Amino acid sequence: MKSNTRTSFFTKPINLYYLLLVSTLSLSLLGLIMVFSASSIHSLESNGATYAIVLRQILFLVISIPMAWVLSRFSLARWKVIARSGAVISIGLLIGVQVVGKRVNGNQNWIDLGIIDIQPSEIAKILMILWAGYMLARRERAGVVQSNVITLISPVFLLCIILILAGRDVGSASVFAFILAGLLWVSGVRLGLFAGLLALGFAGMAALIATAPYRMARFAVFLNPFAEDQYKNFGWQPAHSLLGLASGGLFGVGLGASRQKWGNLPHAHTDFIFSVIGEELGLFGTLSTIALLTILLFSIFKIALRAKDPMVRYVSSGIGCWIGIQTILNIGSTLSLIPVVGVTLPLVSYGGSALIATYIGIGFVIGAARRDPAIFEELKKSEYRWLR
Repeated sequence: MKSNTRTSFFTKPINLYYLLLVSTLSLSLLGLIMVFSASSIHSLESNGATYAIVLRQILFLVISIPMAWVLSRFSLARWKVIARSGAVISIGLLIGVQVVGKRVNGNQNWIDLGIIDIQPSEIAKILMILWAGYMLARRERAGVVQSNVITLISPVFLLCIILILAGRDVGSASVFAFILAGLLWVSGVRLGLFAGLLALGFAGMAALIATAPYRMARFAVFLNPFAEDQYKNFGWQPAHSLLGLASGGLFGVGLGASRQKWGNLPHAHTDFIFSVIGEELGLFGTLSTIALLTILLFSIFKIALRAKDPMVRYVSSGIGCWIGIQTILNIGSTLSLIPVVGVTLPLVSYGGSALIATYIGIGFVIGAARRDPAIFEELKKSEYRWLR
């Protein structure tokens, strides 16, 4: 009886809408709390105040939430107008960062606007997903054979990946590659052909690793970051990430009591925020974070499956693939299951460009849910008018 009730809850269309909203806002709130905790020491040293970084994150969130609400009210026709120029804008942004961008931690992937820095590759992710979804939908309506899907979207994605790699940002390039793989899978590319493309992609990643000594060192160390000859070099980040997670126990050492954020764990509020969650909130905190991310992804993919319009289906699936692969890469790096690739944890890590881009994607999916007749009928009955 309980199993039937649980199945009913997760399959009822309106609950997908609520799960999407609750998981998004919960992760954002968790992110604010943990960014404040993880960044306080770094913020004091670099800005003279423990709250300087979290105030910027609050500002980004104050911008992002109303923006997502407005975007969720956009008609599909408006989204198609944006999608048509998505590839051109993305390439322009990525070329721009190579021309006028600044180098941070060895990667040239930021543009300094004076007041704030922006990361164009984050905006390009959602724009490329919109463009690819639009192109795949056009091809589906035209009834063209599946094999042409590869030549339709892959060349532009590869150009974006090359431009990102020119700035030495392997993490973002990997996310783009996996988004492409996810979209090709959703579009129905034959399994044998998909496997061949995947093998080619991994071969390319292996070549990138083998041809750069610092990447090779990161790859060689991730299985044993405590090795005597690497611990104080490339093993430092993954080693202290594991130390933080291991010291958290079941319920953590207490909010704000992390030891690793005191200079031992670089990028504690961005790439390694999951480690700080594990140290301060313990296994309970990490599993709760993973549960919220799982609920978010579940609701996105279920809404995508329910969509009648092919563009909505492709774009929503692409957004799910994007958030999913970034989650895997981030948590995998903190657990030393994969080499450190330097990507943020969606909605949780500090970063204005990443937060705004993610909320644009969430806004699209909320709009997709609202266009679902079964969901919209239930929303009209709600006493909370802002939900409608």
